[in-house]
Amino acid sequence: MIGYAMCGSFCTHKASLEALRAVASSHDVLPILSFNAASTDTRFGTARDLIDTVSSITGHEPVMTIKDAEPLGPKRPLDALIISPCTGNTLAKLACAITDTPVTMAAKAHLRTDRTLLIALASNDALAANLSNIGSVLVRKNIFFVPMRQDDVVAKPHSLVADFTLVPEALDAALAGRQLRPLFL
Repeated sequence: MIGYAMCGSFCTHKASLEALRAVASSHDVLPILSFNAASTDTRFGTARDLIDTVSSITGHEPVMTIKDAEPLGPKRPLDALIISPCTGNTLAKLACAITDTPVTMAAKAHLRTDRTLLIALASNDALAANLSNIGSVLVRKNIFFVPMRQDDVVAKPHSLVADFTLVPEALDAALAGRQLRPLFL
């Protein structure tokens, strides 16, 4: 089973849901939602619609609490965990070992069993305050990134966003122990 966690980068949810559909076409997938993804209505959609959509795509109700995410290590192992989108906030928490959301708890529980974690980053400060966190996480065992690019070099010069169409290919590479290259498109 593959875990598929979504954080609150709401403008990337549509692309992430397409990636989820692609992954779910060949894997059994357990959805995991951050507190913000599971509870915030935005101009991009409602929280209820997101919950219903991920449930429909995967056939599973999403994990939405820290308590329900904690067993995703030794008690309920996943073959891989994808965080897509992974916000800069969640990336910073992963870099600093902070476990205070369902997504960060799932990642902590998952990594303690030395399994694959794939990050599809979507961060407006990736090339500024979060750059050191990318480096910190990138060198860790079993953590891989979906290749990413600057999405708007003029209006958002520090922003990076994953190419969500590469999630399935990046997952295959990560499961084989390889970082899909080039990392920056």
